[in-house]
Amino acid sequence: MATVPVTAENFADTVSGEGITLIDFWATWCPPCRAFAPVFERASEKHGDITFAKVDTDAEQLLAAEFEIRSIPTIMAVRDGIVVFSQPGALPERALESLIEQVRALDMDEVRAKAESAAK
Repeated sequence: MATVPVTAENFADTVSGEGITLIDFWATWCPPCRAFAPVFERASEKHGDITFAKVDTDAEQLLAAEFEIRSIPTIMAVRDGIVVFSQPGALPERALESLIEQVRALDMDEVRAKAESAAK
């Protein structure tokens, strides 16, 4: 599976369903973003059950502001519509694979319970 571009218009549809979405917040002028892009693309080819999304922070400034993206690249993991991870910095391939394993292993009932109690 290739990466998919995400905009403010399709963001909710991209992340709201069941399953895992990994989002790469990036910009064309950012050398670490360009270095991370092939790592992200290779992972997208290995994990066809995961949506790999890319948000161009220059084109989607409101979306980047909504998620308080202050440094790029920033990697965000969303599972079943809940943000479960967000961290600035390009990840080495092994670290990205580890992140994918950890997101797959989450007990989503526990995550939902924590999110609900935090919202109260």
